Amino acid sequence: MVSSWWEIQIIADPTAEDLLFWRLEDFGCKGTSCEQKGHACLVQAYLPQFKAQQLDLAALALRLRQDALCAEMTAPVVQWRLIDEEDWSSSWKEHWHPQEIGDRFLINPAWIPAPLQTDRLIITLDPGVAFGTGAHATTQLCLESLEMRFSEPLPDAVIADIGCGSGILSVGALLLGAKHAYAVDTDPLAVNATRENREMNHLADDRLTVAEGSLQTLIELLPCPVDGFVCNILAEVILDLIPDFDKIAKPSTWGVLSGILLDQVKPIANTLEQHGWIVATLWRKQDWCCLNIRRS
Repeated sequence: MVSSWWEIQIIADPTAEDLLFWRLEDFGCKGTSCEQKGHACLVQAYLPQFKAQQLDLAALALRLRQDALCAEMTAPVVQWRLIDEEDWSSSWKEHWHPQEIGDRFLINPAWIPAPLQTDRLIITLDPGVAFGTGAHATTQLCLESLEMRFSEPLPDAVIADIGCGSGILSVGALLLGAKHAYAVDTDPLAVNATRENREMNHLADDRLTVAEGSLQTLIELLPCPVDGFVCNILAEVILDLIPDFDKIAKPSTWGVLSGILLDQVKPIANTLEQHGWIVATLWRKQDWCCLNIRRS
């Protein structure tokens, strides 16, 4: 039974966020969070105490510095401390508050009472260690894109959520009026988080189907092509998935792709074009982009 954890805190250039997450995951961290701090970002990661010694953490800090310098970024500031397990499981929640996104959504942490007077759609959320609290620019871009897609009622719309994380995008689409969402993620913790958030938002099982896997799982799971899909994951993964998008699509199907940095847009747009898709609109927030695509 783990009783103590290392809490690793990193202050870094926001453009280094993906690089930091990759290095922390490779190091063995079990949970990460990120919040904006002025012109920098604060990344926090957690690791069981028995998994690392002080020298290991010092080596990690050196690798993070080398990664940043190789990418011509400002070197991060890294520090760490030991915390009790019960503190780790709840301490990050103190910094997460209700957040309005776009024109229609309010993301409300599950441990905070929902506001009684609001005309916004309330997504009640407890992401656990899964990605998708609404704080990240890519999640916000996707929710705003879904608002645009559902600006006119689409009561029979069926959508797919590839890499669902906490399930925030599936829940959002259903609250906007979608009939059914199929959500998949390769991480079993994300699958569990999506199921729990489905219950917290009082959505029936037959409206939000959740499974462990990726696009191939969706292809096998879907009874017919979807009306739209969202995919908020890394650009490198999106590139690998593009050739099979047509297997869940019909001529009118639209897609929302995010997790893409500005300098990654061109190769993705080129690959989309090669497989019968075009970028209808590109939305940007900070250094992140969201591509709204349709069949060419």
